[in-house]
Amino acid sequence: MSSLDPAGAGLKRKFESMGRPSHAKEKLRQVASDLIWDNTYVSISVNKICQKANVHKGSFYHFFRSKADLAIAACEMLWQKTQPELDRIFSPQVPALERLSRWCHYIQRTQQEKAQEYGHVCGCPYASVGAELTTNDERVRIKVEELIERATKFIESAIAEAIREGSVSVNDPKTSASQVFSYVLGLLLQARLRNDLNVLRDLQPTVITMVGAKQRVPSDFALSA
Repeated sequence: MSSLDPAGAGLKRKFESMGRPSHAKEKLRQVASDLIWDNTYVSISVNKICQKANVHKGSFYHFFRSKADLAIAACEMLWQKTQPELDRIFSPQVPALERLSRWCHYIQRTQQEKAQEYGHVCGCPYASVGAELTTNDERVRIKVEELIERATKFIESAIAEAIREGSVSVNDPKTSASQVFSYVLGLLLQARLRNDLNVLRDLQPTVITMVGAKQRVPSDFALSA
């Protein structure tokens, strides 16, 4: 068909308007990550996801076998966006207890920003989508566990350093990190269920207490009303 053919040009424009193949996968992952933060991923259909991403349904199944596969890819994308910030927060150049304090503030700040963006408290995106999809797809559970383990390693490293410094009373960094992360996940779930950021107000002092800090660690972060 000639490039001057009006019908051919129209088909080309229609194809491009639905997303070029090179961009379709990224657009689907971005839409999925937004839906995961918004806690609406599980309830929305593949058709709706494609509409929001402005891509053909055929493109969806070219890249992903199912919604669960897309969820796994979206969670990995969320992690890739988060990791640089965690690398900065947990830098070895930062005192161990300050790393934990900064991490708590990062969680509070992120939840505040996401609440403003989506109109409600979002909680942990990995836990939210994992709780809904793991009963139907074991791979989602494995991926969520993997991401939680990655995050927990940052906490474990800070606690291990604090133990070497003698600034905390706990003596098992792995167990302590697991306990801290479990507490944070529970608190984020409460905040989401109550739709109330105030639930997170005591996050930092509680985490510092849980690791048995031997010195006071100031908290200079305040949640907006």
